Amino acid sequence: MAKAKRLIKNSVKLVDAVVEVIDARIPISSRNPELDELTASKPRIIVLNKSDMADENATSRWIEFFKKNGSYALSMDSRNQKNAKRLIPVARQALSEQLERWANKGYTGRGIRLMVVGIPNVGKSSLINSLAGSKRAKVEDRPGVTRGGQWVMISSDAELLDMPGILWPKFESRKTGLALAFTGAIKDDIMDIESLSCELISCLKRVSPDSFAARYRLEPKSLESLSDYELLEAVGKSRGFLASGGAVNTERAAAVLLDEFRSGRLGRITLEEPYDDDL
Repeated sequence: MAKAKRLIKNSVKLVDAVVEVIDARIPISSRNPELDELTASKPRIIVLNKSDMADENATSRWIEFFKKNGSYALSMDSRNQKNAKRLIPVARQALSEQLERWANKGYTGRGIRLMVVGIPNVGKSSLINSLAGSKRAKVEDRPGVTRGGQWVMISSDAELLDMPGILWPKFESRKTGLALAFTGAIKDDIMDIESLSCELISCLKRVSPDSFAARYRLEPKSLESLSDYELLEAVGKSRGFLASGGAVNTERAAAVLLDEFRSGRLGRITLEEPYDDDL
């Protein structure tokens, strides 16, 4: 991570603006606070990616929040090429004063250069591939795939510098760590997935109880009467994850719950709402 930070710090002078990709389901927890200092000298465009899996109204509130705090922002499903191409016009808007100065000085042929940053697993590589029209950046649904910076030409007048995704050494709150684990930004093999799933159930009961209950055919009143672990058992029962003797395979139930949340099969869910002290 220290190497990645040095790479960003040394490379930011090569670009005109910084594109920060975050997860629309957890807009604050998926922002590395160290990136603010590393890239403070450049205009910022915030891409709320995976918006197709987030609550649409909540995403609109987040976009207004980031704009209010001085950043350009847009929602996106980076796997959709047409959707991804909305980024460049927004980047040009963010750089309008710079572009005007270039024009007044007679600079021609100079395309815009954007640095793409973000934590692991927010979809940076998918965004770059959609913009480039080919699989230039390696894409896998796990943290830590992009190891070093690489330039990608996406048009005759725009290129991107892809930076490795980095997490920060210590999370400010347990809530942040859990949110990152829910979305897969932290590797499952260092987590107790049953405990993690119980924490996710606790969140789902608060932010999207109807979707959770409907997905696993649970009685709505059971969300109040059962503990989180008992609800995990109910998820397992609804899927038939029973061992000999009728015991529920809660580890399998936990894996399915996490997978279905991460893939959007529980519905469009946002776990965080904007507040004035978030930035």
